[in-house]
Amino acid sequence: MKNRHSLEAAVSDRPPVPDDLGGRTIVGVPYDAPRSLTSLVVDQPDTEGTSELALNQTLFKVRLADSDGRRNTASMLVNKMYAWRGYKIAWHAKQQPNRITLVASHGTAPMATISIGFDSSEGLLVDGLYKEEIDGLRAVGAKVCEFTKLAVDGAIRSKRVLATLFHIAYIYSHKMNGYSDLFIEVNPRHVRFYEQMLGFKQFGPERLNPRVNAPAVLLRLEFSHLRAQLARFGGRPELAPGEKSLYPYGFSEAEERGVMGRLTKLS
Repeated sequence: MKNRHSLEAAVSDRPPVPDDLGGRTIVGVPYDAPRSLTSLVVDQPDTEGTSELALNQTLFKVRLADSDGRRNTASMLVNKMYAWRGYKIAWHAKQQPNRITLVASHGTAPMATISIGFDSSEGLLVDGLYKEEIDGLRAVGAKVCEFTKLAVDGAIRSKRVLATLFHIAYIYSHKMNGYSDLFIEVNPRHVRFYEQMLGFKQFGPERLNPRVNAPAVLLRLEFSHLRAQLARFGGRPELAPGEKSLYPYGFSEAEERGVMGRLTKLS
């Protein structure tokens, strides 16, 4: 999907250094330590021995799953976490024109993944249960997308990892491609988390999702709300103790421009 806007290049004046997976890294972020702008916009090659260091002393990287290897990595993590939750599903990430997948990893170990689905003539996955609700927004001119197949390794307990994935997905969906509304379909027991952490609101009643044989609820987030929260909190992790959301762990405005520039080069 082509970017429709003229975007600024990465804010660093240093050229990206090709990484171990062909230079396809979008961003490298210190796991939980204070960040530097350079680490956010320049690919740093993995150095020998980093896998033996504590995570908060190293970078995790977010890449587009645009090869069979990276798509397989995302698929294995999703299936692992779905099985752990008791869902019987075998999913495989495929190359599709209206869907992209992001993978966060530490070294070669996947940490988290998320897929972005863009509305098209084929619709969205959430149309399976909630087409009537979503069609109501389409009818008034909303440009809708969905985030699906979010999976975070059970050993990972980092708000920064989750916030980074969501922020990059937001940049690609809203800032670069003009989508106005985001939908996710979640288990009812996870509704409060998404309401508190990101500001989602329930948009559809609880229904049975036959794909995983489990109850589901449709949640909506207007990107205008997300944009306002990032303007207020993004890049300010020092505010996290008094703010329950993920937004202080997002990028600052300058960092966001760097990520947009990198995404533009990779698109």
